[in-house]
Amino acid sequence: MSKNFKRERFLRRDKFFQKDRMKKGIYILPNLFTTASLFAGVYAIFASIQGQYVHAAVAIPISLILDGLDGRIARMTHTTSRFGVEYDSLSDLVAFGVAPSVLAYTWSLSAFGKWGWLAAALFTTCGALRLARFNVQIGVIDSRYFNGLAIPAAAIVVASTVLLYFYLGGEGTFPHVGILVGIISLSLLMVSSIKFYSFKDLHFLTREPFMTVVLAVILMIIVLAEPQVMIFTFAVSYAASGPIWWVLRTVRRLFGSVKGEPTGAGEIKRETKSESAP
Repeated sequence: MSKNFKRERFLRRDKFFQKDRMKKGIYILPNLFTTASLFAGVYAIFASIQGQYVHAAVAIPISLILDGLDGRIARMTHTTSRFGVEYDSLSDLVAFGVAPSVLAYTWSLSAFGKWGWLAAALFTTCGALRLARFNVQIGVIDSRYFNGLAIPAAAIVVASTVLLYFYLGGEGTFPHVGILVGIISLSLLMVSSIKFYSFKDLHFLTREPFMTVVLAVILMIIVLAEPQVMIFTFAVSYAASGPIWWVLRTVRRLFGSVKGEPTGAGEIKRETKSESAP
């Protein structure tokens, strides 16, 4: 074996290990926020098992705030990575998939026997499917909309429902069939193809009219005054916005096709064309 061949093999091997060591490095700051979000989700699970439902319900929104910060910090500091994306998805599954399921089961669904734990398992399963579909559809669908209800939004609906229950004077568990139906509905919305507005096209750093700032301040005051009521209202309204939007579009499409209105892009109303024709 020639000396040049050995030298080239050694250089290629050394270069390979250098690349391998580079791949093993991760960014600390954004992943710390992801870890904190994961810790909040794990705490929510333990608090639910111990019967501390309010603590568990509060931990889920905290996890949501931390989950939102990690992505923004990664983009601002240019520290995005494939590792961070995968780690964030695993953290979301625990904090927004497993934690709400355990909370809903221990607080309400356990009274329904096998149907209760099956509904809780369905929520976690649909959440995992929703995350997997979201990861493979990045860059494929319009970023202004979510394809199906986002798993953090579904988790906030569960957490805000528990918070509102205790805020209104409830005590202990709440074995109501409405919770069972609600969990199943949220699960199906997550894996549906119904579109939900993502708010990703909003720009908070641009100039806005003065009244926009005033309305934002008023809204913030209302939320701070009645956080349990307002968080529940926002969460349920957002979860219902997708189906309502879908129904309105379907009705408009059906009635439009009957009256000769366009059913697709680029078509022109026959009535308008006849009226405007010279």
